[in-house]
Amino acid sequence: MGLLSILRKLKSTPDQEVRILLLGLDNGGKTTLLKQLASEDISHITPTQGFNIKSVQSQGFKLNVWDIGGQRKIRPYWRNYFENTDLLIYVIDSADRKRFEETGQELAELLDEEKLSGVPVLIFANKQDLLTAAPASEIAEGLNLHTIRDRVWQIQSCSALTGEGVQDGMNWVCKSVNAKRK
Repeated sequence: MGLLSILRKLKSTPDQEVRILLLGLDNGGKTTLLKQLASEDISHITPTQGFNIKSVQSQGFKLNVWDIGGQRKIRPYWRNYFENTDLLIYVIDSADRKRFEETGQELAELLDEEKLSGVPVLIFANKQDLLTAAPASEIAEGLNLHTIRDRVWQIQSCSALTGEGVQDGMNWVCKSVNAKRK
């Protein structure tokens, strides 16, 4: 099932627009994930210096995915993109255990943001194709995700490089956005 199938699932009213914010620390795999979703070449990806936007139009439906750079100096600007966000996708490099505390702090700050209040969040535990990757369950426990009570959330193991798990995460996105809009 490709991106167009996901769009058809999400589409319940004509011209429905969904704004998805794609965040996470630098080198987490956000841009690779975005290009994977758009069925684009992922062989030459460079660090995002600002942001990337992919919009896909299909039968009157528009999905806007905003991929914002994750370097420390860019993170304070994330809040400029919170307005009207329908869903947050937070990407974690599962193999970079040294940065779990930092990524946990950033995620906690995002979840405390008033403009993101109640916004469903999908956490992609990325880079599961690497032998050193922590399983999603370990990451969920380490980040205390079970304490999130003010929104629906899901953690999904994936590899943006191979595409494994990405579809499962996007299926959850479809269900969440539809449920939120009802």
